[in-house]
Amino acid sequence: MARPCYIELPAADLASAKAFYARAFGWSLSDFGPSYAATTTGDVDVGLQGDMREAPTAPLPVILVDDLEAALAAVTAAGGVMARPIFAFPGGRRFQFRDPHGNELAVMQAD
Repeated sequence: MARPCYIELPAADLASAKAFYARAFGWSLSDFGPSYAATTTGDVDVGLQGDMREAPTAPLPVILVDDLEAALAAVTAAGGVMARPIFAFPGGRRFQFRDPHGNELAVMQAD
């Protein structure tokens, strides 16, 4: 079953963003390279993208699925428009799309 599992946020100043969320909510964020950090609770986690070339322009909800290719076919058939084709990242693979209302979302399959 598909479910929201992640939210990615742009963070032009990654260190400052990490400090803010740690102070405000007590979040512990793990570094995944020089420009990315994320919570790793296994619930709905939050990622901070510090590389503005890769960062979403708004919060990016991520939906977890069991079969990425089947989800891609279903999203396309339903009228979704591809924003970023399937790519690998530490922990899985994902693609990004815009729904018919212009909202950008991602769909991921974990390794």
